[in-house]
Amino acid sequence: MGSSRKTEIFVGAFVLASLIAFFVLAMNISNLGSLGSDKGYEVTAQFDNVGGLQPRAKVTLSGVSVGRVTSIGYDKESYRAVVTMVINADVDYLPSDSQASIYTSGLLGEQYISLEPGAEDDVLANGSQITLTQSAVVLEEIIGKFLVSFTTKN
Repeated sequence: MGSSRKTEIFVGAFVLASLIAFFVLAMNISNLGSLGSDKGYEVTAQFDNVGGLQPRAKVTLSGVSVGRVTSIGYDKESYRAVVTMVINADVDYLPSDSQASIYTSGLLGEQYISLEPGAEDDVLANGSQITLTQSAVVLEEIIGKFLVSFTTKN
């Protein structure tokens, strides 16, 4: 009877450890584990089309994650999407004429913002706006353009 009790305790501890591991994995995959680490400076950028970009999407510089998208809104005056992002505080050297582009990880992966540094001496600071932007490439638009060009040639 003592060995079955030990087995039950061992199985229970194993199940509990598995649940904790799955929870941590789910938090990391959904980027919710980094919600409290938004220490840095906030910048905005306007795009014609953000595609499937979501809040908490990563912001990269040369492939290195340097921040997160905090919100996506719409500007009624310019008729463009406004993306607000927080750049890590240690990345305080980005020129003010940097470019922000929306890319997709892989063929059908998640979308993220890639920053490309400019050449100005002034740097981005809290409240700055990135004016040079490249919108998301929408797969449906590319397929539609291909089909139209293909049918007009025949």
